[in-house]
Amino acid sequence: MRQVQALRAEKREGTGKGAAFRARAKGLVPGILYGGESAPEPVAVAARDLERHVGTGTFLTTLFMLDVGGAKTRVIPRDVQIDPVSDRPVHVDFMRLPQGAKVKIAVPVRFKGQENSPGLKRGGVLNIIRHEVEMLCPADNIPEYIEGDLSGLEIHGTLHISNFKLPEGVKVLVKERDFTIASIVAPTSVIEEARAAAEAAAAAAAAPPVEGVEGEAAPGAEGAPAAGAAPAAGAAGAPAGAAAAPAAGAEKGKAAPKK
Repeated sequence: MRQVQALRAEKREGTGKGAAFRARAKGLVPGILYGGESAPEPVAVAARDLERHVGTGTFLTTLFMLDVGGAKTRVIPRDVQIDPVSDRPVHVDFMRLPQGAKVKIAVPVRFKGQENSPGLKRGGVLNIIRHEVEMLCPADNIPEYIEGDLSGLEIHGTLHISNFKLPEGVKVLVKERDFTIASIVAPTSVIEEARAAAEAAAAAAAAPPVEGVEGEAAPGAEGAPAAGAAPAAGAAGAPAGAAAAPAAGAEKGKAAPKK
């Protein structure tokens, strides 16, 4: 349950720009207190006190016991206006939280068991999808945060809202039935290596098949010598033209006929 912070305020006389200007001139931040069965009430809070609470970053989810001239009321801030130049609060709205009231609030998400997660030990990275979850909470039982356990979670493992234990009476306002809060993803180096391997495989599959050089006969084709075959010869074991030479010589050796 959230702790209630004490905050002092004072009644503010009048409304409008003039009254707000006079309050700021005194070092106060004008505001309004509304909700419940009472009528809205103009108030003013010390600028220094308000800036300290706003600076925590959790101002809009913090419960306060607002003391207005001795009358204490449990409230929650609903809005704070910041000056764009000075970056200081210039107006604040508080909503009363009577007994039994319920309030819509964004509850932060935290995690435990990082040291027992095999996926994180292997270099995985925790990817937080939702840092806060919108919930409807009883004013008497507003959780500071909800906590998820990462123990036993591998790479590509996920934590859904069903894995979180919610306080009694707290309801999730997100419409999705069992939405994801966080997951463990592979490290960037592993993802890049897998992507490069997939691209290389796709490029190899898309490449055309290798063919022979155009105009060159394939080995063993008709009209081409088979691989390893000896060149054709005119006689066995002799080069072409060897058998014709002796015949020519015999003609020359014949005696010319007598005239």
